[in-house]
Amino acid sequence: MAFVEAICISSKKGIVKKAVAQAEFQAGFGIAGDAHGGDWHRQVSLLAGESIDRVKEKLPALKDGAFAENIVTRGLNLAAVKVGDRLRLGGEVVLEITQIGKQCHNDGCAIKKATGDCIMPKEGLFAKVVQGGTVKAGDPVVSAFSH
Repeated sequence: MAFVEAICISSKKGIVKKAVAQAEFQAGFGIAGDAHGGDWHRQVSLLAGESIDRVKEKLPALKDGAFAENIVTRGLNLAAVKVGDRLRLGGEVVLEITQIGKQCHNDGCAIKKATGDCIMPKEGLFAKVVQGGTVKAGDPVVSAFSH
């Protein structure tokens, strides 16, 4: 079964996010206390734990949140998720995928400089919060039901 491996937030943009045990997701905003929250299409970012594992082969000390991802999933094929699909996290939170990948920083992020590659521009997913609630690490993820 797919699940939330980690939830990460930061109070400022452009810095590494820190893992938290649980977070409050707010409809139309994002995650309470996270700098990327707001009225836009990239309220929450997701990365597969399996993708992060590949980078950890080069950088074993890499911590959750290093790619500025909010949600690390495990056991979910994020590559099969499309824009417009929805994910349910825990019992109540619903995210709608709004973007796949993003343009990397002009000079590359610290991860790209260290490893020669960054996975967020190719494998990161971005979503808006359709239905809010609390999510904690270990909660199930139900994938790709279209609205």
